[in-house]
Amino acid sequence: MNIPVDLLFTEDHEWVRVEGDEAYIGITDFAQNELGDIVFIEVETVDEELATGDTFGTIEAVKTVSDLFMPIAGTVLELNEALEDTPEIINKDSYGDGWIIKIKITDSGELDKLIDADAYKNSIES
Repeated sequence: MNIPVDLLFTEDHEWVRVEGDEAYIGITDFAQNELGDIVFIEVETVDEELATGDTFGTIEAVKTVSDLFMPIAGTVLELNEALEDTPEIINKDSYGDGWIIKIKITDSGELDKLIDADAYKNSIES
């Protein structure tokens, strides 16, 4: 299973890639595998400031629909527009082209509450 060491993770299976005071957020390879074929992404929170744990959108797979949660507080700057026509990118490249949103980080101290690749791997193996 692919778990990049340069990312931060939540136990809800979101990942965070920090770039300065902004961050990209997506779902993990484990999560996309559990969901199966992803058919639709809905994010209606662009330009909204959300708190940690708030729902920023939904992800629909053949099997189910799941909420997407903010791993850290921030303002949603952008939705990955490629997902509107080809949401299956997440199944193929969940950590790269399959990112879901880009945010402006509200409090970088919240990053300390996220887990690293080793801790995430342990959480899904236990």
